Amino acid sequence: MKFNTKAIHHNAVHEKHVGSHVTPLYQTSTFVFESCAQGGDRFAGRDNGYKYTRLGNPNTKEVADRVAALDETDAGLYTSTGMSAVSTALLGLLKAGDHFIASDCLYGGTVSVINKVLTQYGIEMDYVKINDEAAFKAAFKPNTKLVYIETPANPTLELIDIPKVAEIAHAHGAVLVVDNTFMTPYLQKPMQLGADVAVYSVTKYINGHGDVVGGIITGKQAYIDRINSPHLLNLGGTGSPFDAWLVTRGLKTLGLRMDRHCENAMKVAEYLEANPNVERVYYPGLKSFEQHELAKTQMSGFGGMIAFEMKGGYQASEKLLDHLHLISLAVSLGGVDSLIQHPASMTHAAVPADEKLKAGITEGLVRISVGIEDIEDILEDLEKGFSHV
Repeated sequence: MKFNTKAIHHNAVHEKHVGSHVTPLYQTSTFVFESCAQGGDRFAGRDNGYKYTRLGNPNTKEVADRVAALDETDAGLYTSTGMSAVSTALLGLLKAGDHFIASDCLYGGTVSVINKVLTQYGIEMDYVKINDEAAFKAAFKPNTKLVYIETPANPTLELIDIPKVAEIAHAHGAVLVVDNTFMTPYLQKPMQLGADVAVYSVTKYINGHGDVVGGIITGKQAYIDRINSPHLLNLGGTGSPFDAWLVTRGLKTLGLRMDRHCENAMKVAEYLEANPNVERVYYPGLKSFEQHELAKTQMSGFGGMIAFEMKGGYQASEKLLDHLHLISLAVSLGGVDSLIQHPASMTHAAVPADEKLKAGITEGLVRISVGIEDIEDILEDLEKGFSHV
């Protein structure tokens, strides 16, 4: 099956007794056994039926299996939030005494879980400019077990060559984990490029409607098994059936929405590039983008995320953001409606100042998640906002 067909039909659960066409919502904490023997078999692993929603539910399984199929990989897990996907994946693949390498520009929540949680458990790590091949190779140690990257990076849109990084990581015996939230499986397939595991905040594009928080981990079966048991099952990061049901609904239109996000973002990027108040625009679809050629090789589209540098720093950014009306001033991204925010003081506020500067997160950097509204209305709102700068 092709992508859009798979997004609608893969592993759909049709209720046999009632004949429901759409997967029902299994809003239940526990499941009834037909006999004591069946209950024992399920807990012993001899029967793969459901027993308790924290341990598995038809709704969470359906959406995780479907995203894994779209990623063209073995298996998936559904989690309560995007950060639960990130933290559970890392805790499942690392242990005390291990070392891992992370790219130097990551989502602020990921930086916080690395700096404030993982280091408490005897896990060593280094932030590295992954695109500096010499520095990247030099960062490996005998106990390096994992490499963690975002591409495109949040919020600077810096790209990382996944096949090259995978080759280097695997040569050193390390697992490669890719945060693919910005691209989704529609625009980029990490495991097909050499990665071992992908993590997603399905709060963003995969659900796409701004009404759910959730996460998904996909990847090779051996790694998914390690992450699932004992970590996800016992730490309790499983997502709710209702949220999973909503994500399944949103997923059905992912391809259509991403096409429109890409189309609108390209026009917004071109508008910003021509705006005299803007110093620089970061969007992989622009020919002026330093890594435009890399984008064309590992992505099938350029996405809906744009970052741009205002000439007047924070003061100019504040003027713009405070005078928009259609585009909401809010964190998060990937919804049908356009959102704009100031990374240095909002999503990445917890990142230490020196690390922010190294990653290119300046006081004048603005991030916009371009929605699927009519492009004329988005551009008109930006024009009115810039008139106050």
